[in-house]
Amino acid sequence: MSKPDLVLPAAVVAGQAPAACAPRPLSVFDIFRVGIGPSSSHTVGPMRAAFVFARRLTEQLAAPAAPTLGRVTVDLYGSLGATGRGHATDRAVLLGLAGHKPESVSSAVVAAALPHVGQTGTTPVAGREIPFSMEDDVRFLPGTCLDYHVNGLRLTALTPAGEQIAVGTFYSVGGGFVMEEGPDGQYVALASETTRAVHAIAAPYPFSTADELLTVCERAGLGVADIVRANEEAARSATEVDAYLDHIRAVMEQCIEDGCSTQGVLPGGLNVTRRAAALRAQLTGRRGDAGASWQSGNDPLAGIDWVNLYALAVNEENAAGHRVVTAPTNGAAGVVPAVLQYYLRFVPGASDAGARRFLLAATAIGALIKTNASIAGAEVGCQGEVGSASAMAAGGLADALGGTARQVENAAEIAMEHSLGLTCDPVAGLVQIPCIERNAIAAVKAINAARMALWGDGRHAVSLDTVIETMRQTGVDMLSKYKETSLGGLAVNVVEC
Repeated sequence: MSKPDLVLPAAVVAGQAPAACAPRPLSVFDIFRVGIGPSSSHTVGPMRAAFVFARRLTEQLAAPAAPTLGRVTVDLYGSLGATGRGHATDRAVLLGLAGHKPESVSSAVVAAALPHVGQTGTTPVAGREIPFSMEDDVRFLPGTCLDYHVNGLRLTALTPAGEQIAVGTFYSVGGGFVMEEGPDGQYVALASETTRAVHAIAAPYPFSTADELLTVCERAGLGVADIVRANEEAARSATEVDAYLDHIRAVMEQCIEDGCSTQGVLPGGLNVTRRAAALRAQLTGRRGDAGASWQSGNDPLAGIDWVNLYALAVNEENAAGHRVVTAPTNGAAGVVPAVLQYYLRFVPGASDAGARRFLLAATAIGALIKTNASIAGAEVGCQGEVGSASAMAAGGLADALGGTARQVENAAEIAMEHSLGLTCDPVAGLVQIPCIERNAIAAVKAINAARMALWGDGRHAVSLDTVIETMRQTGVDMLSKYKETSLGGLAVNVVEC
């Protein structure tokens, strides 16, 4: 597959100014977002782009003497074209065009989108039903990359006679973040007026690198979570910040419960059987030796089984297209919730305040990676998704357990260092194999990284900044067939059944 010639700084891709002059780091409201599976870059981002396109189109068509809308075409480029079918990108675009947002669309609406087109030959766009064909109006173009980013999306509205009414070119750059190509050739981040207003407020403790974060923490005598909270509360009230953190936690916990309560086979054709429900039954002693061993206290590592369970449950829900929290992506959505639940259920003295610290510190790590490298599998492979999530979870857990800023940085560094080189090679373009199990492995790795860091004093040979830059360089060097195109690795060596 052809690669884009233009390689842009990750801070620009994230919608920020260059790191040196960014008014504030990325927020917890940016890093953790509620959406639907199976992919933040291939589902949530395109859905957001289509929603904005449809909203503007609605306004344009409401003007006097406006043209008549006859058709909308969808062109999916690069990685969106390569794995868009397996990642349900086409369905996500239809949902956005129909006026649905990823954070609020119901499961019933999601399930009905494609059958509606198949049965009626129409789809809702800009408040009206228009003719639509999945075969003729959606084009998957894996061999073509637009200049800005490998995840390109172009939407075109036409009159019944084929005359162009509007066109929008968008780039889904990972984690649900979307950039838009403007008429002047500039690229701007899709964001609400509220978000833009918040990002315009200078943070009291700005940082763009881990080294700067450590310096800020030491000068202020504060932990990582405290620094992030102070930055958040410069733009929002403490009540609003806490409410959002608690909401994110609640969605994560509901996702775990839903995953643990649902049996069956995941959609997509690989015939992957859900395992979380059966595993929970074993662990709670309803059947099997695992539960008996855990309850009797004979297995000192049995807690790992529960961490595995939490991660599997979330990613099975994600693979089914259900509601998850991008953390920092959907493909890696199980890691942070699994480690957070480990903290809440297995750590003596765990508290709601500790859970909030966990998410705040994890935000700092995610912001550093997003700003200085990438969290998109299509850009840097799975090291940028599951590796980033593992680093975030490790840093969050270390902070919640009372770690110093340097121990938090060390925990995140350990988790990321030992995720370097991970490829993104989903079998059949589905976020199932190896994605679901990989989240469980990364969650356990995060716990181990935090524990290793907490036994030290924060001094270590490789800095987090160094490992983030190494991850970025590794991703640049990685062949495109290993970056969410399903053209290499397991994707070509595992027989689809």
